[in-house]
Amino acid sequence: MTENAPSGPAELLPGVSYVMPVLNEVTHVRAAVKSLLEQDYAGEFEVAIALGPSIDGTTELLADMAAEDPRIKVIDNPVGSTPAGLNAAIRASRHPIVIRVDAHSSLPRDYARIAVETILATGAANVGGIMDARGHSPFQKAVALAYTTKVGLGGSSFHVGGVEGPAETVYLGCFRRGAIEAVGLFDEGIKRGQDWELNRRLRLAGETVWFTPRLKVVYRPRPSVPRLARQMFSTGLWRGELARRFPANNGLRYFIPPAMVVGVTLGVLLGLAGVVQALVGTVPWMLIGFAVPAVYALFVVVATILSTTGAGIRVSLWFLLVLPCIHFCWGLGFLPGYLSLTSNIAAHTGR
Repeated sequence: MTENAPSGPAELLPGVSYVMPVLNEVTHVRAAVKSLLEQDYAGEFEVAIALGPSIDGTTELLADMAAEDPRIKVIDNPVGSTPAGLNAAIRASRHPIVIRVDAHSSLPRDYARIAVETILATGAANVGGIMDARGHSPFQKAVALAYTTKVGLGGSSFHVGGVEGPAETVYLGCFRRGAIEAVGLFDEGIKRGQDWELNRRLRLAGETVWFTPRLKVVYRPRPSVPRLARQMFSTGLWRGELARRFPANNGLRYFIPPAMVVGVTLGVLLGLAGVVQALVGTVPWMLIGFAVPAVYALFVVVATILSTTGAGIRVSLWFLLVLPCIHFCWGLGFLPGYLSLTSNIAAHTGR
């Protein structure tokens, strides 16, 4: 235990409520909950799981786990969305420290202890660290590499690491209950990016959001291209919505993927027009449009070489597909989100 770590009788330590929204996560949820039960934090704790309408056996599994351990509480989340589940779990829990957990994540044993220590030392309303993406299959390993490189998800500190201190947002989060209740908990109208939006309100209220690289949460990426594509499209969609709602908080990095999508698409169309020019016997000057996708393809190849050195040929080959999948799906989602089409798309896709 570090010098500033909470010490003394367990009853003097603030209690911790772990809150976890779950929907169709029978493959991952047991490991996620196990990592909570095995925390080395000496204070009292509870696990509040908000269960959405699952059809893969998650409901039955959680019922068995709750019957085996009274510290596990299952709360109904009929809406099924992440923010609704988080709010339901928070309202059904009771301790002054609230730690958000994802069903795809696994907390190291010292996570709660370090998080509470940091909150007590800094007075922050929210403390978080690094999303330590790790994969089992070559595909997942390629996705994990993309998550942890600046060419993948933009280089936020909670993806690539950084210096401890105040931050715009952090991964998951360990909250002071009073602080998040004062600003109204999570916005249930925002299906993705709700962490960033809550942290924005905390900062506007004069609170501090604190990043520390001492906190690392193992995250398991989506296991297939279709699931990764859906995740990235949905994430981009809601990032576009947030960029439109809060323009003062926009960074240039958010607009690079959609600009790339537009540029590559226009370049291909222009190049195809050049092919038509050549077929009809006119000067095919529009073939220059193919330069744009060619430059992007070169970027992907160079990024793959630099990012996957030593990872193995199978991971490298998957990275060649994963990187464009992330860029294009995120960028394609961002555009309708920024153009106020989020509600219509979310209603038809359930995202």
